[in-house]
Amino acid sequence: MVKSIKAIRTVIMCVTFILLCLLVYGFYAVPDELYCIADKRDSVNEIYTITYGKKISSSGQRNIGQSEKYEAEVSLLNVIPVKSSSVTVKSRDYVEVSGELFGLRLFTEGVMIVGTDEVDTEMGSVSPAKSAGLQKGDVICSVNGIKVTTSQQVSEIFGKAGSSPMTLVYKRGNKYYSISFSLAYSTSEGKYKAGLWIRDSAAGIGTMTFYDVSTGMFASLGHGVCDVDTGEILPLSDGDIVSAYINGCYKGKSGKAGELCGVFNPEVKGILMCNCETGVYGKAKEINAEMLMPVATKSEVKTGKAQIISTVDKDGPEYYDIEITKVTEASSQNKNMVIKITDSKLIEKTGGIVQGMSGSPIIQDNMLVGAVTHVFVSDPTQGYAIFAETMLEKARSISQQESLSAAS
Repeated sequence: MVKSIKAIRTVIMCVTFILLCLLVYGFYAVPDELYCIADKRDSVNEIYTITYGKKISSSGQRNIGQSEKYEAEVSLLNVIPVKSSSVTVKSRDYVEVSGELFGLRLFTEGVMIVGTDEVDTEMGSVSPAKSAGLQKGDVICSVNGIKVTTSQQVSEIFGKAGSSPMTLVYKRGNKYYSISFSLAYSTSEGKYKAGLWIRDSAAGIGTMTFYDVSTGMFASLGHGVCDVDTGEILPLSDGDIVSAYINGCYKGKSGKAGELCGVFNPEVKGILMCNCETGVYGKAKEINAEMLMPVATKSEVKTGKAQIISTVDKDGPEYYDIEITKVTEASSQNKNMVIKITDSKLIEKTGGIVQGMSGSPIIQDNMLVGAVTHVFVSDPTQGYAIFAETMLEKARSISQQESLSAAS
């Protein structure tokens, strides 16, 4: 009898100690401000639950980032009070998921310097670009007060300048600079030269990630369109998207990335509005995206089995099996997941992830969780992916900025 009482007392003490530890842990671990999705609003996790009190505020528009903030009490096992907090409940976002191939035509803001060269003169080799402080990746915006948007414009202005100094305005990063720039006379070619290699446009194919019905915005690629020589994101002036179809594929292999080959259809399907680190965004007239699907929050994405939707042949978008092997929010904006292609059918067709598959939607637990962004050159069956929530936030931010500009 005495042993039984001691055993019961020991169990009670252990349970009490565990509950006390959970209370202390919950008090410090559960934040003072909580965030959750409307369809998962009643718990912090399996142990701590939320009891809602007075509504503090609300924001957003219906179905576009709508959220409500409440006073709340967090309790342990839905019984023991832990702490007071506030909780913001966000409505679940839905988008139409695509996976369709498209063609992209992008024109830059100004012309980008993709290389510099020396000019042979009577005084020896000189570099007008270096003398003026210009660098690879700089964007020339105007010459002598004339806005320039094409390489041809710049060539024509330079061709008439001769030895006269010109005023160049160029952009480096987010800052603009004004400099005096002079050409050098090439003795071998018998004309004045700038010693600059410039580019004003880019074209290629990619995969459409989703279409946001509430704003009319599309999101694609999951990464920016970069210049092939400088690696810098091309500054967008304007551009459009067109439909495209597959006419071949170079399979990826270790040490060399593969590539989808596509042909453009001249019909314009949308306009480009932003080219940035998280993708290419714009307004669409019509997108082949008929699967309305919930968007997962970053915290809902987990390692394990998933699928991508990609167009790699004439059959159009298809589901292919993958595995999410790593999830992190601490990485760069477009490298939040590491994925591995496990579908033998896709590996047979492409060798894994190839150029043109960027933007392929990633589906897990019947939710859009992300998009393919990069391939590992050393192993084309693996690559990086971006959170879908990040792309949707960017798309809606662009739409909101456009609305504010139109209203002002």
